[in-house]
Amino acid sequence: MTREIEEAMNALGHYNPTIDFVVSDQGDRLTVNVEPGPPTRIKLVDVQISGEAKDDEDFMRLIRLSPLKEGRTLNHNQYDSLRSGIRNLALQKGYFDGAYSVSRLEVIPKLNEAIIRLHYDSGIRYQFGKSTITGSQIDIQKVQSLQPYEIGDDYQVSKVGQHNQNLSNTEWFSSVFVEPDLSQVGKGRELPMKVSLAPQVRNQFETGLGYSTDVGAKLKFKWKKPWLNEHGHSFDTSLDLSIPEQQVTASYKIPLDDVLKDYYVIQYGLKNVNRSDKKTLESNLAFERHWVLDSGWHRTVYIRYLVENYEFNAQGELGQFVLPGLSYSRVVTRGSGPLIMSGNKQTIMFEVGDERALSETSVFRLRGTSTWISSLGENHRGLFKVDVGANIAAEPSKLSPSLRFFAGGDNSVRGYDYESISPVDDAGNKTGGQYIATSTSNINIESRVTGGEQPSLMWVMPLMMIQNGNEAQASACVGCHQLAPSNLTMHADSITNHKPNGEFTLA
Repeated sequence: MTREIEEAMNALGHYNPTIDFVVSDQGDRLTVNVEPGPPTRIKLVDVQISGEAKDDEDFMRLIRLSPLKEGRTLNHNQYDSLRSGIRNLALQKGYFDGAYSVSRLEVIPKLNEAIIRLHYDSGIRYQFGKSTITGSQIDIQKVQSLQPYEIGDDYQVSKVGQHNQNLSNTEWFSSVFVEPDLSQVGKGRELPMKVSLAPQVRNQFETGLGYSTDVGAKLKFKWKKPWLNEHGHSFDTSLDLSIPEQQVTASYKIPLDDVLKDYYVIQYGLKNVNRSDKKTLESNLAFERHWVLDSGWHRTVYIRYLVENYEFNAQGELGQFVLPGLSYSRVVTRGSGPLIMSGNKQTIMFEVGDERALSETSVFRLRGTSTWISSLGENHRGLFKVDVGANIAAEPSKLSPSLRFFAGGDNSVRGYDYESISPVDDAGNKTGGQYIATSTSNINIESRVTGGEQPSLMWVMPLMMIQNGNEAQASACVGCHQLAPSNLTMHADSITNHKPNGEFTLA
């Protein structure tokens, strides 16, 4: 036991402790009194980097930030951390020949002094060489375009990780592994890279059941083909079924030279709505060109052809629009886990239609949303969202229902029925708005309970929709959301909405 105690004290820089064992009178208890003694001070720190890493700023920073300084108390963990840190950094940056010529911790217990000597010879810094790709069912040039480095670039393990991530993000492969061929170390500066891949299954299926107050019980089915041919084209379709609404969408994606950032999408959607206040059959065919910009923004230029068969004021109508458009979106998040504690999401869309080009009326459409999440203290968060839109049309009455604005429902003004907030005509029929402006703000207060579940109280500030001078609609909500360990979110809310006539109702 004495040796174990001494070793523990040595690790903390105390080499001359006084250890006293005391046995109780009954002989059933042992007390150990330890006087640590004077600390061992660092007399000299001799850290030298030679080879091509001699002037590498990352090594200089690592040494500069180390707590091992002359005059400080010796700590073995800090010494081990610096020694392994230098070696790990060398491997991360491609100094694969690196080795210690001197790696020594000298302790003089009688003088309570320590001398640290670390001499590291990094050797040369290797560079990325030619990549050998195996197991790919996709055209080699497409796969090579995902490589974030060129032959001759200095080796960095972070770029190898990015290469792995790029390949995984295509969803073409079930297995991805990128590594340097270390058997070629010492045979030249350029180090060959090995890319080992395995094809993803050709068909993926997903089903789901759910319930919402907007549409009631709902069924979802998705079918995806992550790759169709050697060019990396993909296809996916989804079917959403509920009693009042049925929707099917299908899209075909064509990647370009920069696979993840530049691509075309051809998309078709068919949606049927059969509610007491709204009956429509909507068909959308869109051709889209996508760019993911270095700034993080996702830009889309598209043209869509909308045909909508609908009942309006008990009369059948058929409308068609050709709508070229431009949209930008960006998502920024910080942190991880099922609850995002900080971040923001921005989207903005512009569309135009001309009555001389297969549109019922000339129209300019604008829709934008902005959502912000910010942490409040350690476990709480606040959310603020704004949604605005406008239809500037020559004849607004000729706009199809899907182009008009409605509010109300789980994802809009809570406390109101789904799409129940709308201007009405003389007969009381909802006509949809020409403009929309809604906002919401939440405060989530987390309270942890046994088992890792995380209920949180939420206060929802008023939301509103404004159209042609009509009175604003607003609601307030207090509820409890529980996040189970399976990431299933359950919530129950008490909602009060304020009717234009001043009455309050509880939902």
